[in-house]
Amino acid sequence: MKKVGILTGGGDCPGLNAVIRAAVRYAIQEGYEVTGIKNGWKGLVENDTMELSLQSVSDILPKGGTILGTSRTNIYKKEGDLKKAKENFKKMGLEALIAIGGEDTLGIAHKLYKEGFNVVGAPKTIDNDLNCTDVTFGFDTALNVATEAIDRLHTTAESHHRIMVVEVMGRHAGWIALESGIAGGADIILIPEVPIDIEDVCNIIKKRHTRGKTFSIVVVAEGAQFKEGTMVLQEEKLDAFGHVRLGGIGQRIAEEVEKRTGYETRVTVLGYVQRGGTPTAFDRVLGTRFGIKAMELVLKKDFGKMASLQGNKIVAVPLEAAVSELKTVDMELYNIAKIFFG
Repeated sequence: MKKVGILTGGGDCPGLNAVIRAAVRYAIQEGYEVTGIKNGWKGLVENDTMELSLQSVSDILPKGGTILGTSRTNIYKKEGDLKKAKENFKKMGLEALIAIGGEDTLGIAHKLYKEGFNVVGAPKTIDNDLNCTDVTFGFDTALNVATEAIDRLHTTAESHHRIMVVEVMGRHAGWIALESGIAGGADIILIPEVPIDIEDVCNIIKKRHTRGKTFSIVVVAEGAQFKEGTMVLQEEKLDAFGHVRLGGIGQRIAEEVEKRTGYETRVTVLGYVQRGGTPTAFDRVLGTRFGIKAMELVLKKDFGKMASLQGNKIVAVPLEAAVSELKTVDMELYNIAKIFFG
């Protein structure tokens, strides 16, 4: 029988299992065997696999995370890994590989495709920053988690007359901060695309108090930068793709706001809570559609492509275009949000 491989790479994300389930169900229906490659690209290097059958994907639709496991392995970084990955691709007898991930995972998929391997992709990231698709699966779940958290913080902020700073995920794109801030009625939204002027932030808060408001909600993306251009880092260590670990921007802002305004300020960092747990109905459906489209590309031998949502349609776009640049925040939407600042 013909074989297709599936792997999930990068950060875990609600909806990954929906993609796996859909691709496996469709593949088996079309007469394929399916090999699950464990722990992302690391599994391809180590030949670490599991059979994916109808039984193994049963009941995984509502589960968060990924039954295949994941890692941030970059097979183009460590000497010898690329050679092992290519050898194992052939040893497994794969006709094609479905790579499910974000810019880093799909960047590797694109490189392998250029070297003659049959690879297709499905777009995953809660940051919603992957190019050539309107929405990535996982984003809606993270957005809903962040919005609910902001809703809950409103009551505490109002009761204690505090400024609440909420730090959400978003390395280079502020989609979660922007949309959860709008949906949650935040008074200030800070995103990586717009450098932070801490004086402006404090002035907005002071004006609210002048009008009789005794609390404010500030939502900030983890990758937001102050005007001088320095990012707030947890540590200088880089991962396999050259990314630094972010974090701490919320605390910095809270300290500055309290010092400059005199108003009691607290910070809440949502962190990994945003990308864990049960996917929303939207992400389950979108993930299912992406999984079907990815397998359809395999059947059509239309390799080097990624499943994409454009409008209401699932279409194929070149992997090269998808990973060529990040999709940052729509500034028209940000300008709408600014109307409600303060």
